[in-house]
Formats: sequence, structure tokens, C-alpha cells
Amino acid sequence: SDGSIRLHQMTSEYPLMQWNDSTKGQPIIALQWALTRPAVFFALDASSNIYIWDLLENDLLPVAKQTVPSEKIVTMTLLGEPEKANGLLGIVLAKESGQIDIQYVKKKWALP
Repeated sequence: SDGSIRLHQMTSEYPLMQWNDSTKGQPIIALQWALTRPAVFFALDASSNIYIWDLLENDLLPVAKQTVPSEKIVTMTLLGEPEKANGLLGIVLAKESGQIDIQYVKKKWALP
């Protein structure tokens, strides 16, 4: 609820990494690992900002931030085929109006 993200290992109650105030205090409403690239995850905050984290490139801050200005995004999920090496990864965004928007991710964050 405060924008903090914690990375846990299943064998420990303590986080391996913790990023405080990663969204400038905005609650995170969805977070998902990339299906095609294990070191990448995406976070959606309550202000319809999508943050892309690539832990191999930078483990302190997101490598990109995209604001969706047109309408409030209520949730997101990712689509892709992890068993294929084509690097195709998409973000499915559900808008407050009920519309669904699919955007494809740059290959540098999608390729295995």
C-alpha cells in the first residue's frame, strides 16, 4: 500500500531485496514477473504508472516507467510464451471503463 516492493526467497521470512517508496508512495495494485525473461518484473501503481524492473541491468531502480494517461488502469497481467525464444511479451491492461488494451514490450526486456 506504500509503494514498497520486497523480493523473498521461499526458505526465509526476510526479504533478499527491498525497495522502499518505489512508486513515490502510490499503492501497487499489480506486480508480475516477465514470462520470458526471469530477471524482469512489472509493477502497476494506483496512478496508472507501469514500472519495468530489470534486475540484471539495475537492481536499485526501475529501468523504465510508462504512464497510461488516457484512463485509469485497474489491473494488468502479462502474456507470452516462455517456451519459445521469439521474445514476444505483452502487457494486458484492464481499464476502469471495462476496455482491454494489449501493448507489446520492447524485445530488450522480453528476450530470454
